[in-house]
Amino acid sequence: MIASSQLKSSTFACSQIIHKSPILHPLARFVTEETVALLFNISADEIYRIECCRYMVYVHAKGISRFVSYADFPPIVRVNAIAPQDFGRWYKRWKSKQSPAFWTKFYTYKFKKAVSVDSLLEWGQLVATVKSVLSGAALQQLRDVYAQEKDLMEKF
Repeated sequence: MIASSQLKSSTFACSQIIHKSPILHPLARFVTEETVALLFNISADEIYRIECCRYMVYVHAKGISRFVSYADFPPIVRVNAIAPQDFGRWYKRWKSKQSPAFWTKFYTYKFKKAVSVDSLLEWGQLVATVKSVLSGAALQQLRDVYAQEKDLMEKF
């Protein structure tokens, strides 16, 4: 018989996201281990747990114990589409109409990580949906990265 501790393999890693509240925050759909790792510049393996509480996200990782706002997590593809109410939730947290600088870093990472033109397009369409919350400089940077990655994929 296999012990339960031996069942966990690197192929099937368990999610570190724990929902602590019976009421799920509407922006919780954007919380991922990958995003937390990028946000704190750590490896996903260093994350012990991510607790989605009613109003905040608690991140416990190697050397990190912090509360993070749901509004700091950028939207991702393949979850429920962005709703008009999401913009209100973001504006309320940011106290302005500008997303955190991390969003630019995150989408740059996603563009560079895209494995196909279709995947790149999917991320590009998502960025187009939230372009109103990005600064002009951030939007131009993302357009440049997108064009560069698309050009590389088409030439390959």
